[in-house]
Amino acid sequence: MQIRPVTADDAERVAALRRTVYGYKVLSPAATRHMITVSSPAERFRALVAEQDGELVAWGSGGLNTWTSEPGQGNISIYVHHDARNQGIGSSLSERLHQHLTEVGATRIRIFAQADGLEFARNRGYDGTRQMHFAGVETGVLPEQPPTPEGITLVAVDQLDPRQAYEADTAASLDEPGDSPIDAVDYDDWLGEVWNGPALDKSLSVAAMAGDRVAAFTAVETDGDRAWSGMTGTIPAYRGQGLAKLVKSVALRRCAAAGVTSAYTSNDDENGPMLAVNNWLGYRRVQTEYVLLRSL
Repeated sequence: MQIRPVTADDAERVAALRRTVYGYKVLSPAATRHMITVSSPAERFRALVAEQDGELVAWGSGGLNTWTSEPGQGNISIYVHHDARNQGIGSSLSERLHQHLTEVGATRIRIFAQADGLEFARNRGYDGTRQMHFAGVETGVLPEQPPTPEGITLVAVDQLDPRQAYEADTAASLDEPGDSPIDAVDYDDWLGEVWNGPALDKSLSVAAMAGDRVAAFTAVETDGDRAWSGMTGTIPAYRGQGLAKLVKSVALRRCAAAGVTSAYTSNDDENGPMLAVNNWLGYRRVQTEYVLLRSL
């Protein structure tokens, strides 16, 4: 078994491994390459892969959260192919990534774990805080599209100026449930990582416009016949009008017309309004992950 830094040439195999381990998450090879190669220098992102007999069997990454005003917040992600578990690979990745985050000034680390990974995480000092629910829907069977409220027009996100999309994204994210507020998103970093990234399909993503202002939006990421809801948000002043339900309903129909057959999303257990929207759309839960924290 060999652990080494990831390279852009690993993107296809990393994407395939991720789909094997997390069948309910969507990240194309192009988006994986972008994740490997594009990040803010302040994030101090480090990514490793493990190979066994020439096969890529594990991924590990860690970095600082640069989108929050709280200093020292870090994230770690580790996943290992089912056939390569219980051989110390995850432990080796964990040790290296924790050392890296300690060296770059992290004081608290967040991870996500499935139920079968809880013991591994807790043995390394992590404790649970929240649950994240993952759900999927077949795009060919959807409820009737809601009416568009008076004064609202619907457009594809590719019709927006990136600054409009950024302002809507950051405003809607301020009260999103989480362990740290999303309140320090740099525009240039957002532009490089989100707007110009290959994951976001702007032609399938939908915005509800109140004049020239984005009132609500849903961001769609695609990989072949599968889609992922990257973010759905409504600006506080326009909440209570059913706009999140509307834009997501329209986007799923556009996905179906484009050949996307299944769509997936995730919701924090505390985000009751969005859980209700997804339940109405026909999303059915496929997995629950636990959000855990460890202080350094």
